Amino acid sequence: MLSSDLPDAVPLADFLAGDGLSETLDRYAQTHGGADRRAVASFWSLYYFSALTIPYVVARRAETTLPIDLDAMTIAIGEDGLPRAFGLPHEGDWSEGKDLVEVITPLVDAHLSRAVALLKEKSGIAPKLAWNNAAVYIDYAFNVTERSPPEGDDPWPSRPLFDCPLLANGHRNPFHGCLRHETDEGAVHCRRKICCLRYKLPGIPGCGELCALPELRKQ
Repeated sequence: MLSSDLPDAVPLADFLAGDGLSETLDRYAQTHGGADRRAVASFWSLYYFSALTIPYVVARRAETTLPIDLDAMTIAIGEDGLPRAFGLPHEGDWSEGKDLVEVITPLVDAHLSRAVALLKEKSGIAPKLAWNNAAVYIDYAFNVTERSPPEGDDPWPSRPLFDCPLLANGHRNPFHGCLRHETDEGAVHCRRKICCLRYKLPGIPGCGELCALPELRKQ
């Protein structure tokens, strides 16, 4: 939504770089009985990345580029400490449809690179974990909005993003290898490279076959 419609929001850059993120993670950790801070931060980031990347990818599929420059956005935090909504400076601009690598490159440049770095600074979670957390939602959003008929025995529309070592600007692709497809007992499963650590949070269900850890997939 527009920042003007989100009166309780704060500038996103100030929230991430200042005390806002650390204080929010401390408050959210209390709801998990003081669990491992890295696990708390990783789980919190899942909500952050889903709220950011899913609308962005869906809008791009509809030929609209949302303004996702971190310095121009605001964020509202719910009473539970989780991201409730992002505020945008305007409704976006028309854009032609492009392949996924080209779509994601400006999101990495204008937002994700700094957000991932600040998450590491404020919470200690490894960048490779944060990138993997963002990857699962980009993968989901792109796949469910694919309009072309599936091809082959393992249709995976978002595969190019995870197979390509470089972004459209020639920089290293942080999503390269984050997700992979594996065949297990005759079924194809999408799986993470890095575990999100949710198993360290009491009462939080696992992510099933998506999990990076084989011993946790059936839990």
